[in-house]
Amino acid sequence: MTESTPDLGVERRGAVLWLTIQREARRNAMSPAVLAGLARALREAQEDRALRAIVLTGAGSQAFCAGADLQADKTFVADYSEPYGAFAQVLRLAQASTVPLVARVNGACLAGGMGLLAMCDLAVATPQALFGLPEVKVGVFPAQVLTVLQRLVPRRKLAEWCLTGETFEAARALEHGLVNYVDADLDGRLDWLLQRLLGKSPAAQRRGLYTLKKIESMAFEESMAFTESQIALFTLTEDAKEGQAAFQEKRSPDWKGR
Repeated sequence: MTESTPDLGVERRGAVLWLTIQREARRNAMSPAVLAGLARALREAQEDRALRAIVLTGAGSQAFCAGADLQADKTFVADYSEPYGAFAQVLRLAQASTVPLVARVNGACLAGGMGLLAMCDLAVATPQALFGLPEVKVGVFPAQVLTVLQRLVPRRKLAEWCLTGETFEAARALEHGLVNYVDADLDGRLDWLLQRLLGKSPAAQRRGLYTLKKIESMAFEESMAFTESQIALFTLTEDAKEGQAAFQEKRSPDWKGR
């Protein structure tokens, strides 16, 4: 398992992997070390069949992630011979993940932090969390973030956020589908959500998440043909057989994850 670094905490709690950005002095802004650690952890998580969920959060109570570190000397400097950017690679890995990603939004979620939020499958937030895409205020635009955000929110609302750079509160994030829940008892709500995940079939969740992500960019008929082939595979798993048997026998299923 990927080890913790000063910038990114990595902790296994039972069947859940916790990834914590540990840069409170910079409002948990992303550094090269944060992005490299996230990429390693996401890659390795796909090979761990005992892992059931990944929680992504920020240290402290002030920020989830404030985006790129604008205090760094080389924030907007890149190696233009490298076709794959570090942040884009993290978003790609999250999109390919068959382990559910849950964002624990404990504070400000801004700029690239909105990309980390949007790449997750589920999200819970504290009422004090603040959201926004302020890139236009420093002369740039949230280009890569658009790729993951455009699936979640209406186009006109997304355009407003990008073009004005104004922030908004957690209640608006909930209204526009950025988060599943807003709760003053952030960890209580997170634990409640995780328990609902952990009690279900690992095989169904893994292949189901794969299916859900694959059809997002498909046209209707392509999606129907793909899901027709997938439903047969769902029924052939050991978990599907166990789930049906448990239902008929009126007992709790004993999931094998296969």
